[in-house]
Amino acid sequence: MRLACLFSGGKDSTYAMYLMEQSGHEVVCLVTVMPADPHSWVFHTLNLEHLPEMAEALGKDLIAVSSSGEESGDLLALKEALEDLQVEGVVAGAIASDYQWDRINGVCEELGLRTLSPLWRKDQRMLMEDMLSSGMKVMVVGVSSEGLGEDWLGRIMDHDALDELAALAEDKGLNISGEGGEYETLVLDSPMHNMRLEPSRVQMRYHRDSGEVHIDRLLLIPK
Repeated sequence: MRLACLFSGGKDSTYAMYLMEQSGHEVVCLVTVMPADPHSWVFHTLNLEHLPEMAEALGKDLIAVSSSGEESGDLLALKEALEDLQVEGVVAGAIASDYQWDRINGVCEELGLRTLSPLWRKDQRMLMEDMLSSGMKVMVVGVSSEGLGEDWLGRIMDHDALDELAALAEDKGLNISGEGGEYETLVLDSPMHNMRLEPSRVQMRYHRDSGEVHIDRLLLIPK
């Protein structure tokens, strides 16, 4: 099946695309809605200015469309981005958010496209373990939850990090996969990447209980 992938550069959309390609489907392009409002409820917004480098590293065509950041504007932009593509379905990295899944699925149904969500309702600890085992290199680029301090910014996910997230999930009630917006990620490498990504001129900005990694340049490094 020819598919488009809703892509943010983070772990969930990247791993969902990986699973679909491992299942024999062809992901022909990446689709990203770029909300003006950084607090969009539907789409990821951090470091989207580096989407061209992310797409080039994966060897995929990129369709990026701007939106207001309000729900209606985001969904209209998504519809406009998808309606002329020669694809049969759309890959989404949703794990547990009914809000996100319902709205994306509604747009796809309207266009006669299948929605494929290979991460949906999976055990989240197991899912995170599988991501790491697949060879993905995942960096934390945003935190917004009690227990996730400045020391998490720029951290590369590994099994020790997963153990700490599991303990925080038990103690603080955060979502181990970050599905509730507790943290944001950027995938620097994976089995699908033709080139790995290397952040350059990085700034860590942390205030009170939240922070972000701001990347001035994202370099493409041959593998």
